Amino acid sequence: MDPLRLHQQQLVVPPQALPVIAQFQGERTVAEVAEQFKIPVDQLENLVMALETHYLLWGPSYLSQEAIKAQEIDGTGLLPRGAAFMLGEDAGAVGGQLDAWLAEVEDPELPATPRALVVPHLDYHRGWPLYAAGYRAWQGADPPDRVVVLGTNHHGIGDGVVGTRWRWTSPLGSSVADTPLQKLMGDRLGDGLLADQLDHVPEHSIALQLPWIQRVFGEVPVSGFLVPDPLQPMISEDGKRVSIDQFVAGLREALQELGGTTRLVASSDLSHVGPQFGEPDPLDEARREEVEQLDREVLSIFLSGDDAGFVEFMRNLGNPSNWCSIGNMSALLGLMDGESEIELLEYRQAFDESNHWMVSASSCAIL
Repeated sequence: MDPLRLHQQQLVVPPQALPVIAQFQGERTVAEVAEQFKIPVDQLENLVMALETHYLLWGPSYLSQEAIKAQEIDGTGLLPRGAAFMLGEDAGAVGGQLDAWLAEVEDPELPATPRALVVPHLDYHRGWPLYAAGYRAWQGADPPDRVVVLGTNHHGIGDGVVGTRWRWTSPLGSSVADTPLQKLMGDRLGDGLLADQLDHVPEHSIALQLPWIQRVFGEVPVSGFLVPDPLQPMISEDGKRVSIDQFVAGLREALQELGGTTRLVASSDLSHVGPQFGEPDPLDEARREEVEQLDREVLSIFLSGDDAGFVEFMRNLGNPSNWCSIGNMSALLGLMDGESEIELLEYRQAFDESNHWMVSASSCAIL
């Protein structure tokens, strides 16, 4: 897997090599792995060199190419174009499509402008009713001083919260950097917040929110952070990465110091079930109903505003339906004052006709 596309060619390996490659964890020598699988050491060394050449092993070659990639992005300050362009490149056409979707959903008629939204990071064609249900609540509101998007780290290597100094781009233009917030976050949390910022290159969860934010608020400063799964412990508590608790405390303090109006977005999908996600049996109506019942049970805890209870409930369950955004949803609750009113605006399930996969998502508003 090469999410950063550090190498321009593909490397094909036979299926029987995969269990061998799985042993490359930096804990055993080539000779030890060769002995376990009863293969000649020179053959295994050739495989290692091929992986190293294609930047598929963490080591000097990978780190060197990673640094080159970061330097390239530093030259423009813009992340490579990504998922936000799925609707095309014409700003007028894309803006018109977003307006049409916003017009198709009902006005949630909330008593106040939401301070925060939970919306999906599904592709637009499957998820637009959920995106629109959330962003409709911000349509017509005064632009805030900033928007902070909490994303999900799907493909990156960082096990802490990952920020970035780079900006995103969409068919509606490039995002505006929130330099004051970046400086305060760096002062409070140090270099660890940017240590894995290349994780933003293949990530779609923040990029997909940008066109909607631009359409409802215009050129507002946008910051984005990838939040890890709180059910998985950090690899090392050596202070070189930023934990969720540290991030929430640091961001809360920074926003208080900056003042003004901040709107927050948690870019969150829920369950991922079916054979594509490791389940043995194809999906059926009973399984979809079971997942919805579980989703709504977990959402009820989220809607109560109890961030610790939300995480603990999922930890005790073992996350049986593979929710992918527990981290940013719990962080969002942690940034609220504990007395927030949270409303579920919409819940949906997206699945394929072959019953091979299903992803559920919701749209929520925090007042």
